[in-house]
Amino acid sequence: MSILKRIQGGGQSQGGSSSSSGNVGNGVGSANLQTRRVAAPTISAAQETYQDLKNRVQNKLLAGLDPSTDASKVAEVRKTIQELFEQILSEENIVLSRPERARMFEQIVAEILGFGPLQMLLEDESITEIMVNGPKNIYVERSGKIIRAPITFENNDHVMRIIERIVSPLGRRVDESSPYVDARLPDGSRVNAVIPPISLVGPVLTIRKFSKRPITVEQLIQFGSITPEAIEFLKACVIARMNIVVSGGTGSGKTTLLNVLSGFIPSDERILTIENAAELQLRQEHVVTLESRPANIEGKGQITIRDLVINALRMRPDRIVVGECRGDEALDMLQAMNTGHDGSMTTAHSNSPRDTLARLETMVMMAGMDLPVRAIREQVSSAIDLIVHQERLRDGSRKVVSITEVSGMEGDVITTTELFTFEQTGIENGKIVGKLRPTGLRPKFMGKLEAAGIHLPASIFGVGERRRY
Repeated sequence: MSILKRIQGGGQSQGGSSSSSGNVGNGVGSANLQTRRVAAPTISAAQETYQDLKNRVQNKLLAGLDPSTDASKVAEVRKTIQELFEQILSEENIVLSRPERARMFEQIVAEILGFGPLQMLLEDESITEIMVNGPKNIYVERSGKIIRAPITFENNDHVMRIIERIVSPLGRRVDESSPYVDARLPDGSRVNAVIPPISLVGPVLTIRKFSKRPITVEQLIQFGSITPEAIEFLKACVIARMNIVVSGGTGSGKTTLLNVLSGFIPSDERILTIENAAELQLRQEHVVTLESRPANIEGKGQITIRDLVINALRMRPDRIVVGECRGDEALDMLQAMNTGHDGSMTTAHSNSPRDTLARLETMVMMAGMDLPVRAIREQVSSAIDLIVHQERLRDGSRKVVSITEVSGMEGDVITTTELFTFEQTGIENGKIVGKLRPTGLRPKFMGKLEAAGIHLPASIFGVGERRRY
């Protein structure tokens, strides 16, 4: 009998044991209890047999694989693994059914060339986030909802091997002295890993997947994340070199929107991107990508986002795109926006456009320059032209809920004008229904748009139209 059949047989025994357990609870006798106790080891033994066989074949395969084989040539290496795999099964007289053979081969290939049990999740385009909470609890996000994934790791060491495989090529490390790390996969997906002693449930891995095909403007409109009118306005703002902050909570789609907006930058401009882990996917030709670096094992060699922003000013950029402002680099970002690098963009975590301004103020204070609050607010109000706020709503959808102009100062207060706002009209089949609507107000920087040769129709701002509710 094949191993798979034995596992399935054990599963049937387990099904029987479930009813037996119910009978015991009803006081039916100890014979059924005995059946239940015998069935469980059969399943465990079959699973262990399959796992032992897989590990034995895998280890023998690794021993027989030429170390000089170039792992980047996936097709060639896969063919070599296939030949060795068949040879080992034949030499050891291991009999497997066709599905078992294919399953074991794919698992071994994933362990050697890919990311082990995570490989199948990474290849599933419907999954947007992968969350590993220790070796036995893996969850994924699909269509905005979190569900449990039908996979597990062998143990903590197995998870650690996959984490090491992710961070090592990037020159980063994760160990007891540095128990958390930000990294990225080859396709740009964002990775965060936290290991013991910080994590009490074993190694924790969070992967924010990026689509192999970057989301387009048309898809954002199709998803209902934004309207064509708002996109036309934002495109005009990017071309006319307005400074834009994309704000929102974790997982609200800030980086995706920043990618889309960056796509409107003219191709003849020099763009510098600055990120903790490079994930922006700009399609222009003249793009320079900079990435921060943590300290080495001796505590030296750290390159912060702030260091990169300061250095970027010496690299003759037309635009600076900072993946995320989260600390004292906000001061240098504002300085760059105020000193001739118009059209720069960044993202920031916040709950609302007004909260974005407060957070920028706080982050500037983190630079330790002891600036008066009014001076900071003047810097913010003169540097930022537009805040695009995005939220992840209760139904899991991600939508732009506000486009707000930073219009200046009145006394010690930064003044803003909301140009577009999301209006919810109801809930249908668990989905929030609503639309991003213009408020009827035109931005004060319309003169800059027109000076750039861009003339937007008044209807974009809802002027001259009856608003529908």
